[in-house]
Amino acid sequence: MEEKFFKYVLIVIFAFIAELIDGGIGMGYGVSLTTFLLSIGIGTAVASATVHISEIFTTFFSGMSHFKFGNFDKKIFTYLLIPGIVGGILGSYLSVKLQDISFIKPFISGILLVLGVLIIIKYIKNKEYTIYSTPRIRKIVPIGFIAAFVDAIGGGGWGPIATPSLIASNSNPKKTIGSVNFAEFFVTLAISITFLIMLPEINWSIVLFMIIGGIIAAPIAAMITKRLPLRTVGISVGCLIIILSLRTILNSIGV
Repeated sequence: MEEKFFKYVLIVIFAFIAELIDGGIGMGYGVSLTTFLLSIGIGTAVASATVHISEIFTTFFSGMSHFKFGNFDKKIFTYLLIPGIVGGILGSYLSVKLQDISFIKPFISGILLVLGVLIIIKYIKNKEYTIYSTPRIRKIVPIGFIAAFVDAIGGGGWGPIATPSLIASNSNPKKTIGSVNFAEFFVTLAISITFLIMLPEINWSIVLFMIIGGIIAAPIAAMITKRLPLRTVGISVGCLIIILSLRTILNSIGV
């Protein structure tokens, strides 16, 4: 009983921290929590489904909070949305179909490991622009599809792919973070519906405690986006993802 209570408290704390980071820098919730679930032995499809169902609630509160604080660009939001939904549905379908293949768990951890490295590289460079522009549609659309596909099949990746890619195209960081978070609600909803149709093995108690931690953090994260030291937090997230991913990969090969 005490062990189960401790596990749920840990999930709430981890979800709070993950959402605080995700809402603040536009990435980290899905990747961090999926890596955490994989590291404690939960299967890839179930881990991804669990995280995405909890994200329906956390991304809604996060997106609305960012919209309220003016961290929003209509063009970025609109052209991420449709390709994101398509890529998310396809990724979640393949995630369920491939979940019983032995190499899929270390493969997904490998994807998350690369994402962790990309996050660190992005924040080590930490370039700031003084003149911002909205990326062209032909850049936004493929970013939305790829980010959602990787997010669904790996349980994380929407923020780590979409946010740095758009910021690297010289878009306003604050509006990019808010727009990516708001679009994520609709993408996550599509992914979750696909998982619920195809996968009955959902641990609803874990989902509930993830939601509690994430909802508490969401408005706080949006409020402090303008003041958060992005470099330090971003590098910390990347390091955490790398450590947990390496642990899962090493465990899968018997090390």
